[in-house]
Amino acid sequence: MRVKRGTVRHAKHKKIIKAAKGYTGRRKSVFKLAKQAVLKAGKYSYRDRRVKKREFRSLWIVRINAFLSDKGISYSEFIHKLAEKKIDLNRKILADLAKNNPEVMEKLVAEVK
Repeated sequence: MRVKRGTVRHAKHKKIIKAAKGYTGRRKSVFKLAKQAVLKAGKYSYRDRRVKKREFRSLWIVRINAFLSDKGISYSEFIHKLAEKKIDLNRKILADLAKNNPEVMEKLVAEVK
């Protein structure tokens, strides 16, 4: 007795076509092209979840450094002195303080100088 795969194949194709929703041209409607596009999109999204972390860290460093440049202390010196004083704040928090609570950041700078 042979096995007919019509419903299984249809379901698998439907899953890929649904994932390709919003793509342009035949990439959204032709299974072969949609599958390639979805696989590549998956690779990019996996990679870029890691790249996103790098980019945010560099943004935080830029924000902290911009705040510190007026205060006459370099970024690396500030981070080093924070570590020496055992003030354990990450760069995300420091960047947020520099942007939204400059008075608190000023106190931190005064404490490490």
